[in-house]
Amino acid sequence: MQLTVVGSGDAFGSGGRLQTSFHVCDDEGTFLVDCGASTLIGMHRDGLDPCEVDTIFISHLHGDHFAGLVWWKIHAHHTVRRSRKLTIAGPAGLEQRLYDACEVLFPGSGKLAPRFEMEFFEFEAEVPVMINGTKLTAYAGEHPSGSLSASLRLERNGKVLSYSGDTQWVDELVKCADGADLFITECYSYDETRIPYHINWQILYEKLDQLGAKRILLTHMNLNMLANRDKIRRADVLVARDGMVVSF
Repeated sequence: MQLTVVGSGDAFGSGGRLQTSFHVCDDEGTFLVDCGASTLIGMHRDGLDPCEVDTIFISHLHGDHFAGLVWWKIHAHHTVRRSRKLTIAGPAGLEQRLYDACEVLFPGSGKLAPRFEMEFFEFEAEVPVMINGTKLTAYAGEHPSGSLSASLRLERNGKVLSYSGDTQWVDELVKCADGADLFITECYSYDETRIPYHINWQILYEKLDQLGAKRILLTHMNLNMLANRDKIRRADVLVARDGMVVSF
């Protein structure tokens, strides 16, 4: 399984990084984890074909994690004239939130019936489901978004990819990450301890051995974290950068 970091930035593009999105492929298919507003930019930069993506998993309904779907839909319908079915999985309210975003940004595009089949699947916390060959288990985080903000555990062909989404520390992250081949976790700041609803390195460092993942990839970093990223010196911890490729 190969993961490409399409975007590793926070909501504000700190350090010139794109918003959150991860492209994952194996011999049986391709999926995305989150789809921030700049996702198509990053995929074009990395030579990744949007038409090969079968499934998009959305962790929560903040624009830097789902708003790229607005451009994705229009691009797929009008520009590349996609014919392949696309499944979009996310928390309750995903379909309506996407419709609303489309109508605000490109009036009329929410009502557009795409030329390809677009299926929505809304998941619940701790209810495992199979979606296009991937077993998904979502866990509730603490990050206000108007719906479930989830960490995602994705199991496929004997590999486990886990992802924190955006959240302050919750013990559910241990269940999500346990035994994962790769655990992607937000690490918003290095030592700014008063930022709510996000994880900083000081807290994460104390919890690393509880997580039980084989490797950990830090992402969603603000300027404070980026300025201190060279201080991360654990062999099992990687620091994401846009365009980075990780195989597992």
